[in-house]
Amino acid sequence: MPMIMTSATNATAKEPARAIFRVLPRMTKHEIKEYLTKIYGLPVQKVNTMNYMGKRKIVRGTTKVLYFKYRDYKKAVVTFDKSFTDVGLGMSIPEIDDEPAEEMY
Repeated sequence: MPMIMTSATNATAKEPARAIFRVLPRMTKHEIKEYLTKIYGLPVQKVNTMNYMGKRKIVRGTTKVLYFKYRDYKKAVVTFDKSFTDVGLGMSIPEIDDEPAEEMY
């Protein structure tokens, strides 16, 4: 689980395109930028990160009480270059969309 995209916004006239990823807590800003540029070829301009502590929970049973904690995680807000306008959410694939739908009778 190196990166999971949680949300993204396309570029507007004033704002560049952005995406929010959930990454491993040990990943640095430089590693995130390098990962996206070398593997996916994305033009990353800036990376901001936020660390989150996992939520602590208590489960009370009839005989004992259990304590557990969710994993810690880090969010990375990636700002793309001005040349990158469409993040690609909701895109259509021409090969699939152009084919006529077959009827099941």
